[in-house]
Amino acid sequence: MLLSNIKFPLAKFPKTSDYNHFPFSNINGVGNKKVLSSGKVKVLYDGYTYFNSPSHPLEAELHLQDYNAASDDEAGIGILPFFHGKNILLTGATGLLGKVLVEKILRSMSVGKIYLLIKAKDKEAAYTRLTNEITNSDLFKVLKEELGDSYEAITREKLIPIAGNICEPNLGMDSESIARVRKDVDVIIQSAASTILNDRYDLLVDANMSAPQRLMRFAKTCNNLTLLAHISTAYVSGKRDGLIMERPLIMGGNGRKEEHCDESALLDIVEENNLILKSSSSSSTEHDLTKNLKRLAQDRATLFGWHNSYHMTKAMGEMALGEIRGDVPLLIIRPTVIESTYKDPFPGWIQGNRMFDPVIMAYGKGQLPGFFGDSQVIMDIIPVDMVANTTIAAIAKEGNMHWPQPQLRVYHVASSATNPLLYSDFFEYLFHYFNSSPLIPSQEISRIIYFDNFQDFSEYTRNTINGGFFSARFDTGNTDRLIDAMSKEERLSFEVDARNIEWKKYFEEIHIPGLIKHIINGTM
Repeated sequence: MLLSNIKFPLAKFPKTSDYNHFPFSNINGVGNKKVLSSGKVKVLYDGYTYFNSPSHPLEAELHLQDYNAASDDEAGIGILPFFHGKNILLTGATGLLGKVLVEKILRSMSVGKIYLLIKAKDKEAAYTRLTNEITNSDLFKVLKEELGDSYEAITREKLIPIAGNICEPNLGMDSESIARVRKDVDVIIQSAASTILNDRYDLLVDANMSAPQRLMRFAKTCNNLTLLAHISTAYVSGKRDGLIMERPLIMGGNGRKEEHCDESALLDIVEENNLILKSSSSSSTEHDLTKNLKRLAQDRATLFGWHNSYHMTKAMGEMALGEIRGDVPLLIIRPTVIESTYKDPFPGWIQGNRMFDPVIMAYGKGQLPGFFGDSQVIMDIIPVDMVANTTIAAIAKEGNMHWPQPQLRVYHVASSATNPLLYSDFFEYLFHYFNSSPLIPSQEISRIIYFDNFQDFSEYTRNTINGGFFSARFDTGNTDRLIDAMSKEERLSFEVDARNIEWKKYFEEIHIPGLIKHIINGTM
């Protein structure tokens, strides 16, 4: 292979992180050469590792760090061996991602027990929710067909509902459950959260910051814990633009654009709790309390540079976990906007009205004749099965590592950097679908908001409607390296690569039909 055939120069990254061009015009027979699944060429020569087309120096350095741990194409990460016999504690199992995780793990791997922390008053109520909301869900129909008559027996054996509440001391579990989970659990997956964008500040802080702290404290008492995986959101980055890297958040940081940062806008979690107490004590009625705490939430998010208080409190949760984790290996998964399944277990399953779905339905009903925005803005959507698969594969990869010190690793699960989708294309797909399969127009018209001038309208849309527009893109270097490490069989069984999404097919043949079936027609 001639160097001229490579689009980017090969770069040398020794431990000093100095940059040098690869010094050879022909790399055939030079050192040990490996072509990764992403197309990158990795060469070992004279004690150094070289790569073609590193997206940035940090990526090349991380490749260098992971090189010895990466599996060859045949062995892969070892997802199935890692999970064999493992016992898992999962929170948020009745949510969209939680259900997909449960179904995928049950159908694809031979695990031990999956303990599901379910908000319920007792064991009987927890089991009722498990049956009604999880195992009877339409999502599980493929697994039900595969297992046949043994479906109920196997799900009873593998899925153990635990009555509890992550917002209570000891996770709301009774002493018997605490002892059993503490003794058995190997992996904890934290998927529970409050996703209401602008809820009361006290409720969001409790669910998205304090609750993960309680779970981490419990994790420290578990006898055989390999790691804790925390499901966050990519939008903890706040209003920063450009390329957002997969880096841990630092306690006291904020989401403002770099040029707007100053010491007066450094987040202090203790002070935020004090403000909540002060606002609560000054509210005379429940109505006033709700109004004041919602206003406080949005004011604090705006001050510190987040689009809404949900994103801010998820960032606070990450900061708190990083601060108190001690020697617990921590994996943070940051998905962007999660939508319906792409393939697994079948295309188009979804639960709840997601971020862009009200826009889709309003357009389909003729209620949205226009849309204010930049047609060239990139949307960042990721199917829920890819988020679940990335979580599973990343747990296996990080769990199989043997680091001298417990690691904190961040994975973005996103499409904007590798398979960008423009707003203009998005609405074109909607037009094609609803032009051929129109919905019945709605007679209900939303009240119009009037503006005296375009400047006021522009300010409103940027700062009020869902917190404004988002222009950043998310680096997926760790996820790319995850794909590189997976075997062909693992890539087929655990689809992770957002580059494989065909957006036109996804919206016109999968997502919109699934939205109509599972949300409008109510087949959960």
